[in-house]
This record gives sequence, structure tokens and C-alpha cells, in this order.
Amino acid sequence: MNPITAIYRDFRACFERDPAARTPLGFLEVIFLYPGLHAIAAHRISHLFYRLKIPFFPRLVSQLVRFFTGIEIHPGAKIGPGLFIDHGMGVVIGETTEIGENVTLYQGVTLGGTGTERGKRHPTLGNNVVVGAGAKVLGNIKLGNNVKVGAGSVVVHAVPDLCTVVGVPAEIVRKGGQRVAELNLDHGDLPDPVKALKNRIRLLQKEMEALEAQLLDPHKKPDPS
Repeated sequence: MNPITAIYRDFRACFERDPAARTPLGFLEVIFLYPGLHAIAAHRISHLFYRLKIPFFPRLVSQLVRFFTGIEIHPGAKIGPGLFIDHGMGVVIGETTEIGENVTLYQGVTLGGTGTERGKRHPTLGNNVVVGAGAKVLGNIKLGNNVKVGAGSVVVHAVPDLCTVVGVPAEIVRKGGQRVAELNLDHGDLPDPVKALKNRIRLLQKEMEALEAQLLDPHKKPDPS
């Protein structure tokens, strides 16, 4: 897909996924006041020069964009059309990152590496992925299509299609076999894996107490609760 068509898809994504853009002056606001769109548009151009192996200039563009928007996208990153970066401050996208179509990233997201290894060292995101505010996706891992990453999560393992992950490190808390008709941006309404773990520990503690009581008094009947 040529950069102009991709930029248009990015532009349309702002209206599709940001309720604030649907105002009488939304068209002008998106063009002039959306740093996420500015960063993506500049990346489309710098990536073209990067593929042509033109030195220095692509990185210069990315650093200028970082200065003005707070969003750092390495010119080597491969980004599909329809990317929407909401607010965007602190977003970092590494050199070997690959992003599918219609992906949404919130502020503070990092798509980064885990060390100094060479080659493919950044994540690959499928289509229709939503990554919540402050989440980190690290290493050469793949997030499948329609994956949702909860805010503040740290993802270091691959995630299959149609899954929701939350936590540090992130765990799968939802799986869906049905087709997803549209993006669900309510990434604050997610299950709490820490709470679930605490409940499991309490149950295990009760079982241990029951076993200890039975060892001390073998004739005592175990508590059915």
C-alpha cells in the first residue's frame, strides 16, 4: 500500500475510534491537533526513505517527530494502515516492530526489545489489536488478531487470536471463539488476575488448615466448608 493511501486510512481511524473527533470542526482538529496522526504520517514518509536505504534522513525525521509529539517511531518499523495512536505521549515503537491493520495504541505504550540482540527483536502485532495505556510488549513475540492488552500490562510471551491479557507479566484472562465485529475500546473494564490469584491462595490455605487439623486429630471429621 502506498503511503498516501495508508495515511488516509490513518486519518479515517481517528474518526472511527475517537469520539472527541466527531465535532463540527473535527476535520480540522484531526489534521492540525492530533499528534498521533502527525507521527504516523511522518513515519510513512521516513519509512519510504528507510527502505530506499537513504542514510541519516529517516532517523532525523523520526527524532524531530519525537521532539514535537512525544512519540518515537523508528523508521524501520512496518506499520499497516488504520493505526490510531490516542494522545500518544510516551509511545515508543522499535525498529523491527511489525503492526497489522486497524491497531490502536494508547499513551505510554512501548513496543520494544528485551536486550541487545540483532535481527528481529521487537514484537509483531496482528490486525485489530488494542494496547492499553502504559502497556509494554517486549521481545520478538507475536500478538494475534483481535488481541486486547490491558492498561499497565507487560507482555513477554506470544498471545493467540481473540484473547485479552492483563497483569505483570501478562496472563490470558479472556478467550473468545466468536468473530469480533468491532473494536471494544473499553480497556479499563477487564478482569483482575491478581484478585483471582488471591482467591486461589485463600482456598489453598483453607485446604492446608483442614489437612493439618486432620493430622492432629485423625478421628475428627473434615469440615465440609
